[in-house]
Amino acid sequence: MKSMIQFCKKEAVLSIAVVLALLSVLFVRPDAGYLAYIDFRTLGILFCLMTIVAGLQQIGVFDRMAKGLLAHVAGVCGIVTILVLLCFFLSMLITNDVALITFVPLALIIMKQFSEADRKKWMLKCVVMQTVAANLGSMLTPIGNPQNLYLYGRAGMNISSFFRLMLPYSLISLALLLLWICLPFLMQREFAEERQDNTESGKVWKPEETSGGWMATDTKALMAWGMLFGISLLAVGRILVWQIPFVLVLLYGLIWKREILRKVDYSLLGTFTALFIFIGNLGRIPAFSSFLQRAMQGREVLTAVFASQVMSNVPAAILLSGFTDQYQALIIGTNLGGLGTLIASMASLISFKYMVREDGTLRGSYLAEFTVANLVFLAVLLGVWWI
Repeated sequence: MKSMIQFCKKEAVLSIAVVLALLSVLFVRPDAGYLAYIDFRTLGILFCLMTIVAGLQQIGVFDRMAKGLLAHVAGVCGIVTILVLLCFFLSMLITNDVALITFVPLALIIMKQFSEADRKKWMLKCVVMQTVAANLGSMLTPIGNPQNLYLYGRAGMNISSFFRLMLPYSLISLALLLLWICLPFLMQREFAEERQDNTESGKVWKPEETSGGWMATDTKALMAWGMLFGISLLAVGRILVWQIPFVLVLLYGLIWKREILRKVDYSLLGTFTALFIFIGNLGRIPAFSSFLQRAMQGREVLTAVFASQVMSNVPAAILLSGFTDQYQALIIGTNLGGLGTLIASMASLISFKYMVREDGTLRGSYLAEFTVANLVFLAVLLGVWWI
């Protein structure tokens, strides 16, 4: 019992997801339809990306990236801004999940080189803003996240129409992100303090002074992981079926890198699976279906935002598209709906897991900071939509 309680505390999100899935089983008995709930493509690609990132971390790729970044950027503001903007812009091409899997670990590596005061102040804020940035940046393109790709196909839109639809929200999101980062510095006049430090030492941090040294990159492993990463991105873009990178990554891990497979966050995959079951069962409850059909009429955007808060925006897009042909409204609603609760966008769980693994004592503080930031951004962007 003690072990179970400890596990539930450690894996709170997984535990809640499993409880919800089990409760939904009381209303919809298990049958062959359960397999259709699970998005094996998402799970397979996520497994590939987590494995690849773990492999790249092992050979010191992110350490080298951190060293290079610190060598060219001076000051906390510059580093935090770059880390956030990397997630914002690259999520447009490699999806929000991949951006967070790639750059949240990098942020945590860099934060360890800050002074203790700066680390305590900015590590949590930086990861929260990276998460918000990835969810907002990914909404500009059809390939930025799974629900965009799905709804883009259902709507029969062309790329230029999609860009025109989402560009205003993306531009305002970028301005809000920069303001959110820079405002604390402006209020505390830290720009002036950093400039004074820079004139004395050339930069605020010196990577060569950090302990532990820098790991030499294994060229063969780097090439292998790089090729697997490229193949995985082709699957993300649906150029290749997801089974190809999944089999290749699994075989490479089993034959040459078994220790990397042990580092994959299987609890995150379990969380996704449990939520898929819960969401799938909701769609088969007649009372819920009837309510949703009535609620959707003329309120597609707000319904999509609300539904995303409880079931995440990807399943919400799939579920709601069966009750309306207003696909452009669903595109706006599910993208904005990625803001809000921790499960509003499944990608947000990735950052949360990394943060808790880094420092479990920050779980409550992270959720508070995450919720406040998401609600502010959501309120502003909903105001833009309303206008």
